[in-house]
Amino acid sequence: MAKIIEVKDLVKHFEVKTHMGLKKSYVKAVDGVSFSIQEGETLGLVGESGCGKTTTGRLILRFINPTSGEIFLEEKNTNNMSEKELRLLRKDIQVVFQNPYSALDPKMTIEDILSEPLNIHKVVFKYDYQKEVKRLLNLVGLSEKDAKKFPHEFSGGQRQRIGIAKAIATRPKFIICDEPVSALDVSVQSQILNLLDDLQKELKVSYLFIAHGLNVIRHVSTNVGVMYLGKIVEYGSTEEIFGSPVHPYTKALLSSAPVPDPFNKRERIILEGEIPSPIYKPSGCAFHPRCPHAMDICRLKQPYMQQLSPNHTVACHLEDITKYFGGEI
Repeated sequence: MAKIIEVKDLVKHFEVKTHMGLKKSYVKAVDGVSFSIQEGETLGLVGESGCGKTTTGRLILRFINPTSGEIFLEEKNTNNMSEKELRLLRKDIQVVFQNPYSALDPKMTIEDILSEPLNIHKVVFKYDYQKEVKRLLNLVGLSEKDAKKFPHEFSGGQRQRIGIAKAIATRPKFIICDEPVSALDVSVQSQILNLLDDLQKELKVSYLFIAHGLNVIRHVSTNVGVMYLGKIVEYGSTEEIFGSPVHPYTKALLSSAPVPDPFNKRERIILEGEIPSPIYKPSGCAFHPRCPHAMDICRLKQPYMQQLSPNHTVACHLEDITKYFGGEI
């Protein structure tokens, strides 16, 4: 399979002013993230609020420019692109936003909303706009009669379907789904997830799926990246991450997910303390102040990514200990 997206050592630091503007500090929102996504695959990014998931998506979309690092779309480095080239890039990279209520212009009909990307990117001839709008609405499970309506006439789930139709209007190769079901009722979430799955199979599109819900990530993802304070601390196939997690943070996240079987009791791992400030990150491993297995080396040295299997990596000193001295911690 062809590689659609490749991210190498991506960094984004936001400058903030402290002490009445006399001293500069930096929020290290994304701090050295690397991954790749193949054609037709989904990478799920999961982690607590503020870990850098959405910022990573915004960097790939080039809504904001990276501090350093590289982003490749089909081996084309987007960092070196001109404004004109970036405009053409928008056709191949689209986004489904979290809030379906604010993602659609309330003054435009659905036909106008869906015709706009067709016009900007010259996807079809102008006299084919109506036909293409009907096709898009049918693809996402809506009626062609809905084209003349306004956004306020739809429910949240229907608005998200329209947002998805707008994202696929340009026939992209890659779509960033930024928590696309978190604002919807639970009964509607599965419908939207199944729709995204069906569209992926039909259109051969790749996804970066950003979410908090571990059950959602497990359902949609081919591979999973677990983020903490701007870094991916564990990466692997969905089966390996959920079946054989290694990093203490990954284990804690998985233990917090509800289990539908009342007789299947899962031992809950409670993390103590708060997430450290992304301005003043702890030395060594950023997770060590909350880690139940923290050692002296964790406070002094930042762990590097280690290969556990062909598609499973982890950044944790505990893996060094078990590898060289045996046993399980």
